[in-house]
Amino acid sequence: MIRWLAKFIYFKVLGWQVDGYYKTLQNDIKKAVIIAAPHTSWHDFYIGVLVRTVLGIKVNFIGKKELFVFPFGYFFRALGGRPIDRKNNQNKVEAIAKLFEENDTFRIALAPEGTRKRVEEWRTGFYYIAKAAKVPIIMFTLDFENKRNTFSKPFYTTDDVTSDFKQLQTFYKGVKGKIPEYS
Repeated sequence: MIRWLAKFIYFKVLGWQVDGYYKTLQNDIKKAVIIAAPHTSWHDFYIGVLVRTVLGIKVNFIGKKELFVFPFGYFFRALGGRPIDRKNNQNKVEAIAKLFEENDTFRIALAPEGTRKRVEEWRTGFYYIAKAAKVPIIMFTLDFENKRNTFSKPFYTTDDVTSDFKQLQTFYKGVKGKIPEYS
C-alpha cells in the first residue's frame, strides 16, 4: 500500500522519472555510499524518500543530532536516519565506515556538498567513507529541471583522488537542483 502510494505521488502527482542503474541496488549492491546532488533544498529529502520507496530499496542517511529529538526523532529514525554529532572530535569517517561492517545491508545517502548552499568544492568525507568501508559510490541526481533521478553504475575509488572527483562530478554536469543558482 505504501509503495503504491509512493509511486502515485512520485510518478503521477509530481511527474518525476527514475532511470539509470538502479537495478544494481535492487539486486546486487547491498552496501554503498550514494551521493545525491545537487543538494539545494529541503525538497531533496522527500524526493529521495519517495524514490527509494518506489524502488523498494533500503537507504539510510545521517543528519545532525538536533534533528533526532522530539517530536521528529522517532520519524527520522523510522526512515533510516542515524544521528551524528558534528561538534565532537570523533572521526566521523571511521564511525560511519564501521556501520558498514555492522550491517549486512547498508546504503547511506550523503550530499557531497555538505550543505544546501552553493559550494565551489565538494567535501571529501563521502569519498573516504567509501574507501574505508571498501564499498562503491553510486551517484544519484536530483534534477528538478527535468524531474529526473538518475542512478550511476557503481564507482570504485582508486588512489587518484583528483581523477576520481573529476569523474564523479562529470556525472552531474548540467543537472539543476530545486534552487538552480545553488547547483
